[in-house]
Amino acid sequence: MNHDIIETAAAAGNFKTLASALREADLVNTLKGTGPYTVFAPTDEAFAKLPKAEIESLLKDKEKLKGILLFHVLPGSYPSSDVEKMRDGAKVKTVSGKEFTVGRKDDVMTVNGATVSKTDLPASNGVIRAIDTVIRPN
Repeated sequence: MNHDIIETAAAAGNFKTLASALREADLVNTLKGTGPYTVFAPTDEAFAKLPKAEIESLLKDKEKLKGILLFHVLPGSYPSSDVEKMRDGAKVKTVSGKEFTVGRKDDVMTVNGATVSKTDLPASNGVIRAIDTVIRPN
């Protein structure tokens, strides 16, 4: 496994918007760093749910974009075996310094309401978990 988080996301094919946003926010080098990181990565479909005006506004406000993107990243590598142990209602501190809330119902896990994929995408400096919604700090 020689691909970092950025390369792994690019190779997956369904994180093109995320990759573009990371470049805009100057976060590529951060997520190519040693980490490890766990990225709850919104898919292209998740970004497509956002109003076009909101996406354009975020692309113009680099600091706000950076804050939202870092809200999707946890310090440390949490493969699904570790993530599955998180309890319903748990607060998890992100790289942005803000917390999101874990939800659990039956076999489904959510973070701030976004459904988390069961599949890990392992990378040399962490792991990626796909989510179906772009989450925002409260």
